[in-house]
Amino acid sequence: MTLKKKIEKEIENIDDRIVEIRHTIHHNPELSGEEKETNLLLRSIFDVEGIPYKTFSTHYGLVADIIKDPSLPTVAIRGDMDALPMPEQSQKPYTSSKKGIMHACGHDAHTAIALGVALVLNRLKEELPGNVRILFQPAEEVLEGGSDQLIADGALDGVSAIFGLHVYPYLNTGEIGYKYGVMMASADIFSFDIYGKTAHGARPHEGIDAILVASIAITSLNHIVSRRIDPLHPAVISMGKIEGGNAPNIISDFVNVSGTVRTVNAEVRDKIPQMMEETIKGVCHTMDAKYHFHYKFGPPELVNDDAMVDIVKSVGRYVVGEKWLVDLKDPVMGGEDFSRYLKIVPGAFFRLGICNPEKGTCVSQHNTRFDVDDDALEIGMKMLALCAIEAIEKEKNA
Repeated sequence: MTLKKKIEKEIENIDDRIVEIRHTIHHNPELSGEEKETNLLLRSIFDVEGIPYKTFSTHYGLVADIIKDPSLPTVAIRGDMDALPMPEQSQKPYTSSKKGIMHACGHDAHTAIALGVALVLNRLKEELPGNVRILFQPAEEVLEGGSDQLIADGALDGVSAIFGLHVYPYLNTGEIGYKYGVMMASADIFSFDIYGKTAHGARPHEGIDAILVASIAITSLNHIVSRRIDPLHPAVISMGKIEGGNAPNIISDFVNVSGTVRTVNAEVRDKIPQMMEETIKGVCHTMDAKYHFHYKFGPPELVNDDAMVDIVKSVGRYVVGEKWLVDLKDPVMGGEDFSRYLKIVPGAFFRLGICNPEKGTCVSQHNTRFDVDDDALEIGMKMLALCAIEAIEKEKNA
């Protein structure tokens, strides 16, 4: 029996266990930076299975190493662990047990899949062509994400390639989505404060209306994408929060606005903060107001390596068949901090279809009714495990 067949068989044998673990994690979600119980669950399993792992004092990430021979190539895979601050509206037995917290993005599935890969490859360690490192990443859902923390702690040291996946309700269970080049957008955040002057609502001429100034600034900022950015380079500027005012009959002297910027072109990304501040400054100048502008760069755009995508396609043909491979021709404006790994080593990120209408798993991510089709877990495990093996073999034969 070939190594591929052995890996497939082992994955099929442990699939029920991995589904159960996914349900356990889903039932006990933890927010970004608070993944303590998930960390302890993984460690307890590794201890029983004899899988060596590293823990860290500043976060709850884990790095498990399946080492055949330190002199051979090492390929990494990543699973993220954190949940979202939102309530779950589901009647399933494994529905979140924590009020206002749920796995609404599928990281429970990612963690379970990565764990399954670790278990299977560890059992077949002596037959592997090289080494595999499994990154269990905390805090993917926040701007200063766990990928930076793991990178700083040496998680990519000695790694020659990396693979990751994300469950995707816009593909049917059994489908694999791949994308050459830019797959996802950068994800930045901004905020600005407008300082005016209070006055009675009946005597607005005696004040400086921060609400009015902010309103004009917001309208003007929305013209940047439509009139100052090349339409061939997609960009999004969205205001997500605005706060200001004290009473209906008082001219407000302060407003805070915050939002996000998404781009798929690094040059456009670099220009937008200056364009935004110029716009806000100009509006405030004409209205005699003052401002403070803050912009924070988040994960860069996610750019897949062509050779690594070739591996995803090759493995996909083997695991699900050519007709189940979907070319995701256009990038999406969502962000993903897996992009930070791809700035350091070549790799590929792909989509794992989970849509099954009969199971109600076609609901979009970040929705209170989001869930994952458990049938997709086996496919995800096979994809990641075999991508790692093929990448090692490719490097050894180069």
